[in-house]
Formats: sequence, structure tokens, C-alpha cells
Amino acid sequence: MRFTKMHGIGNDYVYVDCFAQPAPADPSALSMKIVDRHFGVGGDGLILICPSEKADVRMRMFNADGSEAEMCGNAVRCVAKYVYDHGIAKKPTLKVETGRGVLSLISKILDDKVHSVRVDMDEPILEAGKIPVALPNYGSRDQIVAVPLVEFNVPLVGAGWKNDCGLDPHMTCVSMGNPHVTIYCQDVIAVPLSQVGPTLELHRAFPQRINVHFVQVHSPQEVTMRTWERGSGITLACGTGASAVCVAGVLTGRTGRKILAHLPGGDLELEWNETDNHVYMTGPATEVFSGDWPD
Repeated sequence: MRFTKMHGIGNDYVYVDCFAQPAPADPSALSMKIVDRHFGVGGDGLILICPSEKADVRMRMFNADGSEAEMCGNAVRCVAKYVYDHGIAKKPTLKVETGRGVLSLISKILDDKVHSVRVDMDEPILEAGKIPVALPNYGSRDQIVAVPLVEFNVPLVGAGWKNDCGLDPHMTCVSMGNPHVTIYCQDVIAVPLSQVGPTLELHRAFPQRINVHFVQVHSPQEVTMRTWERGSGITLACGTGASAVCVAGVLTGRTGRKILAHLPGGDLELEWNETDNHVYMTGPATEVFSGDWPD
């Protein structure tokens, strides 16, 4: 099986062109093997680039644990680069079918290669029942904005790190087609993400598990964030997460509708447009290498 390794600011996936070859019979099992960083190609997950009856291409995404996810903002930018650079759809505007629905992308082309991509991430989903979040005192149509963590008894390991990072013990939940929780602090580096992340991801309040983001606000236009990604663990970037952080910043009054987000792997530009209520994300896409995986 032919594959290509790509990344969007360090959020790396193994891509399989299902236009040129049959789709793998068991992509969940393949994902767990091929993305292993010691015994496989290495990556945060597996992406299948498939034909679509609704759009130019269809993207299917599988996490490192084999679970299938709805959407990945960094991966869909790489899909746009792959289909243009490899001649599947040689045009700067693209429609991609995802688990979130059909998304529109606009690529910036330099020397006949895609350099960066602006993705229409669609409207954020704010109702608790649709994210989903299940809290005793909140109805399915309520928004989960700046809700005290103590209200649902999240056992955040230890206590010292909370002071070290200047934790604001409140959470805001947003879905961008997949669920996200944003928590603010004064120093994201001081958060023990490898311990706190899985505790939150697997909490019973999140019936489909959740992506976890700790965010440090520098100004109304600039933040730094770290991510524990559902099904994959700590990642260098999360595009849907950065989009959710943009929305959470507006809902909590911390940031404006346009922000620059610094992630461990690089920067993303986000805008929650007031006119159409859509979130727009812009960032680079990079192809690393290709190879053959034994069937």
C-alpha cells in the first residue's frame, strides 16, 4: 500500500490515496499499526482520501487508537494540498466531504504547489446536547460557557500545578463537528497535560469523550494553547481545537473574533465571522515523504 506522510504545523498523519488504490479493508486496525512512532511510520492518525458523491473528495480520519473521528482541521488542509499537488483536483477552491459535512477550502498556490489553506470550518455548535456534554444542572439546549469545574467534580490530579499555572477553574465547551473543552490559565507550559488530559477526555460528562485545550491569553488578538487530543494524546496542533478556542474566547469575553493562535507546532489564524457565523481557519500544509507499507 502506497502512503504519504504529511503534517499541518506538526499535526502529522499518514495519508492513503484511495483514488489510486483500494481503501484498506480495516482502517481502524491499520491506523493503530501504521501510526505507531516506534514500530510504524509514525503519526497522530490515518487519513483516507476517497472519492465522494457530494464533493471533490471525501476525507476519513482515524485516530492513533483506531477510533474514527469526524473532522481534523490540520488534516483537511493537507488533503487540499495532496489533491492539488498530485493532480486529483487541480483547482484552488475545493469541496471536501468530512464527518462534519461538506467543507469549503481555498488554497494559496506558489510555484504550482499548495502553500497554505483557508478552511471554512462551518458554524460552531454550542448546545450542550449536541456537543455533547451531560451535566446534571444543564439542559440539552444550554450553552456550557465558563462553567465551574467543581460543578461536575472533575478530579484534576493534585493541587500544586493549579497554582503553578494560574488555573482559572472554569470550562467552556464547543463542538466544531467534534467536541472540545477550553480551560484558561496564565502559563500553559506548567499544566501537567499528560495527566490532566486523559482525566478530562474520559470524564462521564463527555459521553463521546472530548478534546482538551489549555489556553493562555496574551491579548484580545493572540493566545497560546496546548492540546490533549481525543484518541491520540498530546499533539503539536489541533485545527478544530484552535477554532473552538477562537469561539470560546468570544463567548467568555477574553478575545476578539480574529485571533492568532500559537500552538507547539506553529501558528494558525482564526476568525469567527459575525456575518455568517462561520469559523475560518488559515494555516500551512506540508508533505514530508512517501513510501510503501507492506499489506
